[in-house]
Amino acid sequence: MFAQTPKPPYWAVIFTSQRSDVDADYARVADQMVELAARQPGFLGVESVRGADGFGITVSYWASEAAIAAWKAEGRHRLAQGAGYARWYTALFTRVACVTRDHAWTRG
Repeated sequence: MFAQTPKPPYWAVIFTSQRSDVDADYARVADQMVELAARQPGFLGVESVRGADGFGITVSYWASEAAIAAWKAEGRHRLAQGAGYARWYTALFTRVACVTRDHAWTRG
């Protein structure tokens, strides 16, 4: 589903990753992180996809850079990050961007 974002400006955290072959608890923890993020002040939404080859892109949307910093520092999120480095990912890249324009279109 598309995230329901407000009129710009707002912020996006673009997390690209390559999964390892280790699957222990990944889906459960990933779901918990989305639920936890949704309760954070400034969270606007998330969109995520993962290919059969393990390459994935998750974009989370935030009201401010301060909200992003608070999410990055959240204790349970930091534990999940550590597990990601240790087990679940072989590579990852995080980018933070300010969205200054957006455009939506729906058929019909």
